[in-house]
Amino acid sequence: MEKVDWSILKKIYRKRDDWVRKHNFGSLLVVGGSKIYPTTPILVALAAYRAGVDWVTIAAPEEPSKIIASYSPNLMVYPLKGDFLCIDIVEELLKISNGKDAIEIGGGLTRDEKVLEAIYEYLKRIEKPVVIDDDAIYAFARYKEELKGKNFILTPHSYEFFVLSGRKVGTDLKERITAVKNFAKEYSVTVVLKGHIDVISDGERVALNATGCTTMTKAGFGNTLAGILAAYLARKIDGYTAACAAAFVNGKAGELASRKFSEGVLPTDLIEFIPEVIKKVIKY
Repeated sequence: MEKVDWSILKKIYRKRDDWVRKHNFGSLLVVGGSKIYPTTPILVALAAYRAGVDWVTIAAPEEPSKIIASYSPNLMVYPLKGDFLCIDIVEELLKISNGKDAIEIGGGLTRDEKVLEAIYEYLKRIEKPVVIDDDAIYAFARYKEELKGKNFILTPHSYEFFVLSGRKVGTDLKERITAVKNFAKEYSVTVVLKGHIDVISDGERVALNATGCTTMTKAGFGNTLAGILAAYLARKIDGYTAACAAAFVNGKAGELASRKFSEGVLPTDLIEFIPEVIKKVIKY
């Protein structure tokens, strides 16, 4: 078992060569949003950009795609037909995924039966590293036998882990470690169980991350974690290392943001502090 510390970032960030160019540091697809929850993918995408990925495209239903596009000129959006993700657009979504280095899916999609079915149809056919967060966790939970063994990283909190595994975990760290390791091993995935101390396992190795603080309880802080993690996957970092590093950076950025904003801290504040964490290990 290992404890995640600053040294993990040296596996992510190294001085760039003079002749690097766009796409050398990854192209990411974020799949999320719905008529009900249109803005969640914004947090994922902006966190990914701040973590250093070169290109992020958000695939979202038509109405939320307009809201997302109007939020920032940094965000590139691919509009999908309809108000919610549906099985009719899975083929199109797979085509968009071609040429992408990694996928993040889940934020704001909702847990409607047809949406979960569409997520499953997409996940069973995708052959990319995927961060499964938020509503996509419920799709994986429903179809986990069919989806086991794929290159997936799941980021549940305690209740979502119960949905995945059927096991309720409390605050006992040993209990959480055992549960996460066993689930990750059984389904051949990597799991980041979020909490006061994050437990990360690929079924063989286990790491503990203690960064973060008690102000990070608002909706959206899990989406920033997913964005950072997806950025690292797109940069060709292996899933376990990416998960450890993302948990560390998200927590540290949250600590820095909370020092400034206290209980008023927002996920968008955390995103702005991601570069401050990175600068601790590399500067330009």
